Amino acid sequence: MWRRVLSFLAFVIVVAGLTMSQTIPAQAATYYNSRCGNTSGRVLLTFDDWSYGDPYRATRAGSYLRSQNIRAAFFLINEYAKSHPDIVATLRQQGHWVLNHTYSHPDLTTLSSSSVSWQIRNGVTSNRLRPPYGAYNSNVSSIASGLGYRICTWTIDTRDWEYVNGSRRSTSSIRYIVRNSPWSAKSSGVILGHLFTNYPAAISGIVADLHAQGLLFCRNRGPVGRDMPFPASCT
Repeated sequence: MWRRVLSFLAFVIVVAGLTMSQTIPAQAATYYNSRCGNTSGRVLLTFDDWSYGDPYRATRAGSYLRSQNIRAAFFLINEYAKSHPDIVATLRQQGHWVLNHTYSHPDLTTLSSSSVSWQIRNGVTSNRLRPPYGAYNSNVSSIASGLGYRICTWTIDTRDWEYVNGSRRSTSSIRYIVRNSPWSAKSSGVILGHLFTNYPAAISGIVADLHAQGLLFCRNRGPVGRDMPFPASCT
């Protein structure tokens, strides 16, 4: 009798295990704000703000990267981008994500909730938000999430915006910062630079430097839509 009971219990346990394995989904990968959904082991190059006085610098950088089979992300200030819808369309056609950097680039942590919401809603429509200056708090995160956005910052700051000895940081200095950053910040990492600095001019050198270190970049597989998937489609 006990043998039959034990056999029945074993059968129930097996059936329950099979049922659970079929109904419980695999746990989703963790999203880290600093990596923006990049889990590929590859490097994601990003460009912020706007190229004041030379707006098409963005699409020239995009064209170069496409020629190298590299996909980047552009976080544009919509106060300027809205006047150049062709730039947004061209970048996406080139295979680059164009994402939200708010409407006018304020520090969101200093604003009222309604103003934070307005800045995000009037930014470039997408699903990633890079808060200006990388400044956000729980309130900003909550509002962004409610509007369908994930926060996206960076693992490497090129500090390209700084002035060194009276001049904007040089291309060689920008390359040095990236080249000598920890491997953990580069693999599945996100590099921050700006369209109005020497960063775009340093890109070809950064690509060469990191290739020499055995790193690959987010692969460009052609035109993209307005949203950046999670995990990021980098391979």
